Amino acid sequence: MRVHVLFFGVIREIVGLREDTLEVAPGARLESVLENYSNRHPKLREILPSVVIALNQQFANPAATVADGDEVAFLPPVSGGAGVFTHQIVYPTAGHFFALTRDPIDGGAVARKLLRGEDGAFVNFEGVGRNNTKGRATLYLEYECYEPMAVKVMAEIGGEIAHNFPIGRIAMVHRLGRIGIGETSVSVVVTAPHRKPAFDAALEAIDRLKRLVPIWKKEFYADGEVWVDGEWDDSVLKAKA
Repeated sequence: MRVHVLFFGVIREIVGLREDTLEVAPGARLESVLENYSNRHPKLREILPSVVIALNQQFANPAATVADGDEVAFLPPVSGGAGVFTHQIVYPTAGHFFALTRDPIDGGAVARKLLRGEDGAFVNFEGVGRNNTKGRATLYLEYECYEPMAVKVMAEIGGEIAHNFPIGRIAMVHRLGRIGIGETSVSVVVTAPHRKPAFDAALEAIDRLKRLVPIWKKEFYADGEVWVDGEWDDSVLKAKA
């Protein structure tokens, strides 16, 4: 049987492929699929402790078995609007919104769409491109992600936060592709009757987004480029154990 395999970030560069089709035996496990590529690409073994596997767009244990036609994705640690959205999820009743875009993000415009009469505040956190990393001048950034899974995870995070905090609505929009210095890469908007829950929920949202959503950042310098090291949330690492 065959499985469809996807590679992202530094793993894609190590393997030299964005995607592949692999023949596997009936009853094969995800760990054997990963082993197939790590045997062919020894450098992949160096980062195996931090690699997470997704099966059909869900985080999965390496011991899980695969079926014919399954989609397998190998994910390096995540690093942590108006316009056309490549993927989006909208909660029609609650009004929450989660999306990916390759266009500039207007967090203020997103907030105005979320606001209702009972809201007394909104918080719009925006992450922007910085001109240096540890003193090394940065020219620009590039973001890539496992798009259908990323927007699903964003929606799951947002739904949980809306349930746990006394807020009105929440939105998360992340930009992909090339980001210039000073440009917005991600916007988290929270509306609420009162300001403190809005601030608390926005902070929780961006912290969880950076640890859980499969999005990767590459920084470009005058003398080279590098994928930014990230770190998976403990819940993801426990799932792969």
